[in-house]
Amino acid sequence: MENQRNISEFILLGLSSNKNIEIFCFLLFSFCYIAILVGNLVIIVSIRCSPLFDQPMYYFLIHLAIMDLCYTTTVTPKLIGDLLVERKTISFDNCMLQVLLMHFFGGIEIFILTAMAYDCYVAICKPLHYMLVMNRTRCNLLVLAAWVGGAAHSFPQLSMAIHMPFCGPNEIDDYFCDILPILKVACTDIYINGILVIADSGMVALVTFIVLFFSYVVILFTLRNQSAEGRRKALSTCASHITVVLLYFVPSIFIYLRPPTTYSKDKIFALFYTIIAPMFNPLIYTLRNSEMKNAMRKVWCQTLFSKETHN
Repeated sequence: MENQRNISEFILLGLSSNKNIEIFCFLLFSFCYIAILVGNLVIIVSIRCSPLFDQPMYYFLIHLAIMDLCYTTTVTPKLIGDLLVERKTISFDNCMLQVLLMHFFGGIEIFILTAMAYDCYVAICKPLHYMLVMNRTRCNLLVLAAWVGGAAHSFPQLSMAIHMPFCGPNEIDDYFCDILPILKVACTDIYINGILVIADSGMVALVTFIVLFFSYVVILFTLRNQSAEGRRKALSTCASHITVVLLYFVPSIFIYLRPPTTYSKDKIFALFYTIIAPMFNPLIYTLRNSEMKNAMRKVWCQTLFSKETHN
């Protein structure tokens, strides 16, 4: 591998060369990252310390929150730090690690969202068989399948990137290492590699999105036979899922399901699935969910009350 490259680091061009914009982005993304950490940790603790943990939907939601934390931590701290420095560099090894982890955690998140859609489908379309179908063993297998799917998606991306010849220039027109910007600076024809990216990242995002879309069509069609209260509750849950899916998949499909070219606006679209979606996930799943809000009140109010009593 060493004889295929003569560079030890990449230079990231970042979001903007304007210092005022970078300072604004530093403040904005610092707030976003703190919100992601706090919001997802609150969800994890609230579910784990309440009876909701025994329900499949919230069991998957814990894993989604964990993946949000891991996924955004792969990119956001580096982005925030780079906004304060003039020369934004990343070593070759760290760049390859970022490619691996981003696609690994991102792949797991995609498949967990699919498992949550399946859970929603069973709950609404097969309510009498729900507890039998969505038992804890089945839930564990779905989470395990998500991890296997994430690995199967990410390791080919790493293998493709790490075996590319790099002889300069080493400037990546992005704020993090991803497979398409890396291919652009490789010293070889990338046509076949671009097709492989579309077949892997692009088709995974598109096929999963189509499956999720039709599952929600079936769910909404089935809701016609539900009571008004049942429709309201189911629609609230499904609306949360659909919002998260749109935030995550639409930008991903736009970037990965096309020939291997990069545009400046890709950075803006990438912000949606690297920062914005992980930040809004806790709000989407809590503000529209009465069970989640009640669990949070009980867990955190009891914690604060017990501290006050102890003091």
